[in-house]
Amino acid sequence: MVTIESFKKMAISFPDVVEQPHFDKLSFRTPDKIFATLDIAKKLATIKLSEVDQFAFSSKGADPEIYPVPNKWGKQGWTILDLDKIDEDLCQDALNTAYNEVKNKKQSKKN
Repeated sequence: MVTIESFKKMAISFPDVVEQPHFDKLSFRTPDKIFATLDIAKKLATIKLSEVDQFAFSSKGADPEIYPVPNKWGKQGWTILDLDKIDEDLCQDALNTAYNEVKNKKQSKKN
């Protein structure tokens, strides 16, 4: 289980990340790209992964802790983390991957 405060600390720990409101959620972003959002009321986080990473992280069990968003956003790599079910190490690994996905994509567009 990951608490709301633990998730926020993990997400904000990356270089140049800011926390900002995003509709009815919090967002965690590099200067101009969101890599994670947090729905405090539902204790769910959503992260941006590549399709390959989304497949690798997604749980296959009946009660998964990580799964694609069930709509077109999920097909674009947006992936849900159930904070009541996920352990801190897996959450940190998924956040690292999401942050690097967004950061690397932004850098490759500059080159």
